[in-house]
Formats: sequence, structure tokens, C-alpha cells
Amino acid sequence: MPGIIRFGVSIESGLLERYDKLISRKGYESRSEAIRDLIRDHLVQEDWKLGTREAVGIITLVYNHHTRELADSLTHLQHDHYRSIVSSMHVHMDAHNCLEVLVVRGKPSNIKKIADRLMGTKGVKHGKLTLTTEGKRFE
Repeated sequence: MPGIIRFGVSIESGLLERYDKLISRKGYESRSEAIRDLIRDHLVQEDWKLGTREAVGIITLVYNHHTRELADSLTHLQHDHYRSIVSSMHVHMDAHNCLEVLVVRGKPSNIKKIADRLMGTKGVKHGKLTLTTEGKRFE
């Protein structure tokens, strides 16, 4: 396999047993693929910390749509950042609660500011920013 390097890892037997059970539950076919995913995740986290590369994130918001002016506030904030918000999806969870999912792209610091502003809007019950990457560096 071109570009593949084998290396050894020393690990305590109990830790390896627990790891094998975990990766089995998650459906990994091999330890190697699970370790590659761990490495990729650490690289993505490092890119976000450094903030120099284009990044992608997913912002999720849960809120009661009956909260006065909340939906309008969230819409205005999204329009203020239309260049960074690639896509959005609105889901009616029940008669009162909504889930909003936004895909954002740009510099990590800008994405974090957008997420903080949206999640900090009065009436938002829960918000989360999930960090990811465009994937170009993993090809």
C-alpha cells in the first residue's frame, strides 16, 4: 500500500481490551482505522485552536418558538452572517420547540463568534458548536 507506514504502539493490556470493545461497538473493522480517526480528530482540534485554516462547523439551537421575538432575532443574526452560513435547516420538534441546524464556514474565530452570539440569544434553551474540517488535508 503506497503511503502507508506501519508503526508499533506499546499499551497496557487492560486499556487495549477496553479500546477493542469500544471500537467494536462503534463498528470499526480494525484498530488502525480507529487510530487514524483519533489522529484526524486531534488534527482538526489543533487547526481550530490555531485558527489559520478555513474551517467548517455545525451550530445546533433548540428553542421555544413562542418566546417573544426570538425567531426574528435568530433570523436577523443569520442574515448578518449570510456569507458564513452555508445552509440551515429548521425542524419542528413538537408544538412548542424547534431545532435549528446551521452549517457554517470560515475562520474558526469568526465561526465561534457567530455560534456564541446565536447560542447566547435570550430564549435559546440549548446550543452547541460542533467542529469539523473541509477534509482537504486528509486526502
